[in-house]
Amino acid sequence: MVSAERTPVIDAWAQPPLPGFFDRLPEVESLLRRSGSGGLLEKGMQPPEMIKAMDEAGIQSVMLCTWCRPEGWLLTNDELAKIVDRYPGRLFGVAAVHLHRPMEAVRELRHAVEDLGFKALRMIPWLWNLPPNDRLYYPLYAACIELGIPFCTQVGQTGPLMPSEPGRPVPYLDQVALDFPELKIVAGHIGFPWTNEMIGLAMKHHNVYIDTSAWLPSYYPPELLQFMKSFGRNRVLFGSNFPHLPWDRTAGQARELDLPEPIRKRFLHDNAISVFGL
Repeated sequence: MVSAERTPVIDAWAQPPLPGFFDRLPEVESLLRRSGSGGLLEKGMQPPEMIKAMDEAGIQSVMLCTWCRPEGWLLTNDELAKIVDRYPGRLFGVAAVHLHRPMEAVRELRHAVEDLGFKALRMIPWLWNLPPNDRLYYPLYAACIELGIPFCTQVGQTGPLMPSEPGRPVPYLDQVALDFPELKIVAGHIGFPWTNEMIGLAMKHHNVYIDTSAWLPSYYPPELLQFMKSFGRNRVLFGSNFPHLPWDRTAGQARELDLPEPIRKRFLHDNAISVFGL
């Protein structure tokens, strides 16, 4: 279990690498192979193995997301709920919906939150080739506000071989924050090569947060670290994008960052508690 000597960690972005999960997501195959996680493409990982890996890395809890793509579901919200319910307090569900079916999407989101206890909605712009200010997202934003959950998304260029344009923070996510000031927005993957744009949005909008998923902490840009130490002390959350990056490397490096201990604790743990209402 989590060592008392290590700051407990909440991971804001992870996927369950179940056997066969990535067979229906060929866009990420090259990304996983480049990062050294390609072995999971073949064998996958069962939930008890995930919990064991979390324990070894000192991961207290994980925000675990489902995936729906235009062609259909990789893992439904109900299927993920059966896994999450086996590990209360360790795994929390993050919903997905089918963006092209607006009313069905809103009903599915309400079901995931009200019936299954999920804590957020996550939509991946590159998967739908639609930026987050597209009109199809807007009913979901209103539902997130009513349900009291954050909207999570990806910003920056894509690791998968897909167009990066929908992930530009400005103007797309900027417009969403202007239109929905009550909506908590968690932007994952730090926004590279537009990281300064993403930091600017988090400074401009009180409802915008950044999670560091898909980046090893040893490669965090200096501008992001400076933001974490100053205006962004409450606005940056640790994320791994597991299994793209393993928990032992990401959490281990994050604990070694040159951050004052109160800032480190907020980054690794407290900010996620606040944003996701855990």
